[in-house]
Amino acid sequence: MNSGAASFDELDRKIITALMANARTSFAEIGTSVGLSATAVKRRVDRLRDTGVITGFTATVKPSALGWRTEAYVEVYCEGAAPPRRLAEVVRNHPEITAAMTVTGGADALLHVRARDVEHFEEVLERIRVEPFIRKTISVMVLSHLIPESPEAGATQAVPEENTGSSWGDAAVVR
Repeated sequence: MNSGAASFDELDRKIITALMANARTSFAEIGTSVGLSATAVKRRVDRLRDTGVITGFTATVKPSALGWRTEAYVEVYCEGAAPPRRLAEVVRNHPEITAAMTVTGGADALLHVRARDVEHFEEVLERIRVEPFIRKTISVMVLSHLIPESPEAGATQAVPEENTGSSWGDAAVVR
């Protein structure tokens, strides 16, 4: 896979848009909409995958169907300068953390957490807080999604195994 800047044209953009709307759209259907044969679309999709523009395909699942009924964003404040690599190690140990990023502003990181219920969320928060370099956390519970079709409203990773400590993947996906 090439990690350099990818070069793609307007047809590639249309193909990517179609795949993002529905990754199960056939090459023939995409070809009809963009004016290419199914074979030509497949070649372009293969090239886009090889160059790292398309990083994967996934299903979007309603989180509550998986038992995730509580959702929150957690600001993490660290003692001193915690390196992003160390924060990433901590995040991988918590399967309930579905997204994590370093941020500007007062907080050092922002975590997106899904849990079964408030008690489970509290347990996750306590596990995060025991890390020696974490000074404090500030949590904001999600009440509802104003844009229900947004990626944040749906789960894009596999169902974590119960109490195994396995983590969810962090690869970008095309929907």
